[in-house]
Amino acid sequence: MKIKEMLSLVQVPSILILGLVYVAYVLIGGVVFWKLEGEHGQADISQVMIRRRNLLMTYTCLNQEGLDEMVQIVHDASKLGLSLKSNRTSDGFWRFTSSAVFAATVVTTIGYGSMSPSSTKGQIFCVFFALIGIPLNVVVLNRVGKYMLVIERKICDFFEGKTGRRKVSRFCVHLVSYLLGVLLFFIMPMLVFQKFEGWSLSQTIYYCFISLSTIGFGDYVADTNPDKHYPDWYSVLMASWIFFGLAWLALVINHSIDILEQLNNLVKQRWGGAKRGEESSSGGTEPDNPDSCEGEGEDDEIRKPPISQ
Repeated sequence: MKIKEMLSLVQVPSILILGLVYVAYVLIGGVVFWKLEGEHGQADISQVMIRRRNLLMTYTCLNQEGLDEMVQIVHDASKLGLSLKSNRTSDGFWRFTSSAVFAATVVTTIGYGSMSPSSTKGQIFCVFFALIGIPLNVVVLNRVGKYMLVIERKICDFFEGKTGRRKVSRFCVHLVSYLLGVLLFFIMPMLVFQKFEGWSLSQTIYYCFISLSTIGFGDYVADTNPDKHYPDWYSVLMASWIFFGLAWLALVINHSIDILEQLNNLVKQRWGGAKRGEESSSGGTEPDNPDSCEGEGEDDEIRKPPISQ
């Protein structure tokens, strides 16, 4: 009660509270990542340095300059999508199908970073392509999301008319739609990625969410391993999964935003109700109803007596 009374007296703006919660959340996440990945990263660095020393001791003809040149060749080959494990040639990243998927990652702002234009013309075209493509993608995703909501509402109305129970019908339809989305955009892609990419279950879950949330770290990218042969329909499936998965996840995030807004309004109403209760108990003239202060003109018109004949 003391904290609630202090906040009600100080009248802290809600934007300030949200900002403090946001900063605290980010800092807590940073601490958790630091603790989880810090020691693991140091161990990986130690292993890499040991392997480097063993390589130089095994191949005495290879000095530091030769090692640096070899590392640069490997880095350039990985940027082009080439594999140095064998003598066979490859088309690299810039095939038609992979280029189409790259264009999809540009307009959806995923931006894995595994592919990027290196020519001046390609970089300039990428800028103008993104300037037009990103707003177009937002408009199309919003339209697709609205159609999804319309279909969901029609199904809700259908079951509501059959059962006569609104809340139960809406809850069941929402639950089924969420489960269907998880099946289509997480479980089925996970099985496909496990087969063609050789990833583990945790890696596929991680990749699906990082991709559909447009975070796009680029540590795991499908259809980019030069040592694997992918069918032609794989890239088409990737692009379709990205587009419809973004629309579905955007709806889920919007529902989460609505829930957070409702919680924020509930907290504000409770703090405001507690403050008004204290003022009314101390002899104030404030009404008990928190919504009674709004729309006083309308209430006055409603309370006016009828004109006597």
